[in-house]
Amino acid sequence: MGDATDLSRDEIAARLSGSPKERAAFLRELADAGVAEAQALLGQLLLDGNGVARDARAAFQRFEQAARQHHVMALNMVGRCYDLGWGVGIDKARAAACFRVAAARGLPEAQYNYATALALGEGVAEDKAAALALFEQAAASGYAKAINHVGSFAEDGWAGPRDMAKAADCYARAAAGGDFRGCFNHARMLGAAGAVDEALPWLRRAGELGNARFVAQALAWLDASDVPGFADRGAMALKEGAGC
Repeated sequence: MGDATDLSRDEIAARLSGSPKERAAFLRELADAGVAEAQALLGQLLLDGNGVARDARAAFQRFEQAARQHHVMALNMVGRCYDLGWGVGIDKARAAACFRVAAARGLPEAQYNYATALALGEGVAEDKAAALALFEQAAASGYAKAINHVGSFAEDGWAGPRDMAKAADCYARAAAGGDFRGCFNHARMLGAAGAVDEALPWLRRAGELGNARFVAQALAWLDASDVPGFADRGAMALKEGAGC
């Protein structure tokens, strides 16, 4: 009997369509056979605890295996592990180095991550102009999180003159692309323009997509808003979206 790497495309698809536990077991077979894509996917399952016991250290090791085979998303995930301490000690310099290489290979997620490191000066010298250039590269590929950050740069003038029209356009596109911060920023701009009714659906969407920490921060911002009706109605919409 041949091993998992001898299966046809249809047979692989059938094995991947099983239960989370079955899918994880099959990916482990492929990963152990040296298939980089399977190593990267198994790393994500281990990180999330999807079909397997959550094991951040094992996830990091699988990402490393795939990265050594030049799997660009796995390299980005090695960077994420170093950045956030997932299965390995935090090392911002190593994280930035991984992001830089993966970004140079054109991965939007890595361009975003390296841009963030440059903007904050984490593991690398702060360089907001270079950060903006990378955010714009990722945004050009439609990466919604990066589009939102381009909007933030335009609104706050971090690497050039402020441009509120550009900021509003970026936030609208990031919101349409499903970025929860983009949804909130788009709603915030609509509220400031007095279009509270138009803003409310985007606040609900932000609540649906955002994490608990973001929702708490957004509620605090809304509470301080002086736009008539925006604080109370906006908070209600955000809470509805978050299910609280």
